[in-house]
Amino acid sequence: MRPVRDVRTVSQRQPRHPARGQPEQETSINVQQSPFAQKLGAYVALTEAEFAVLAELHTRRRTFVADRDVIYEGQSKQSAYILARGWACSYKLLPNGARQIVDFQIPGDFLGLRSVLFRIADHNVEPVTLVEASEVLVSDLIDAFSRTPRLATAVLWAASRDEAMVVEHLVNIGRRDAVERTAHFLLELGARLMLVGLGTKDGYDCPLSQYLLADALGLSAVHVNRSLRQLREKGLLTFRDGKVVFDDFDGLVALADFDQSYLDQSGPLLR
Repeated sequence: MRPVRDVRTVSQRQPRHPARGQPEQETSINVQQSPFAQKLGAYVALTEAEFAVLAELHTRRRTFVADRDVIYEGQSKQSAYILARGWACSYKLLPNGARQIVDFQIPGDFLGLRSVLFRIADHNVEPVTLVEASEVLVSDLIDAFSRTPRLATAVLWAASRDEAMVVEHLVNIGRRDAVERTAHFLLELGARLMLVGLGTKDGYDCPLSQYLLADALGLSAVHVNRSLRQLREKGLLTFRDGKVVFDDFDGLVALADFDQSYLDQSGPLLR
């Protein structure tokens, strides 16, 4: 069992209220090229009317600093956010201070969608980097979904896709060895980033530390370091200076037995 890096609870590390975020100055947003629209476009070919509704969901822009919770477990009456720039993580914290990262959120993802629909938030969300996001209230969602049912279906698809990733992460932690687990997770991140134009088969920028990867993969930071070294020595992948490079993409896919069909991003089903 790996040592706990910070045994203090969240209440000891930071105030028990979420970061409110700084409003951004009014800026013009190209909604059709936004990561959120690109992601939903994998399910539905959006119309001009649907783009107009998406634009309305981006009217309250906020910025959040890294390492301070935007949403915390047990919070009520919480907003959701559409991530436009930066990375965040959703996690659960145990009483002894140990943390399990459930997933990382990248541009185009919702932050806290369950939290705005549930009576209380069931997890914490913390920016990994400086984050820019659009605040969305439950009333905004109800209005948008009532006006554009296809958009509601696309958001349901995105939520179902998130659930499929959690299932795959469970398989990762339960049945894959450390090297396969690490490779599979980094391939999944790459596929997700490719969908929103932030990655290629050559690699992607990645702000995650080995400690963050360890908390996501159920490994120690030492074990993550060892797994990354083995992948590098096999000529499959290099992770250095905030950059993941796929040295042998096909070989990495074979090692991890990575089948991205669970991400369901091959093209729009609704046109």
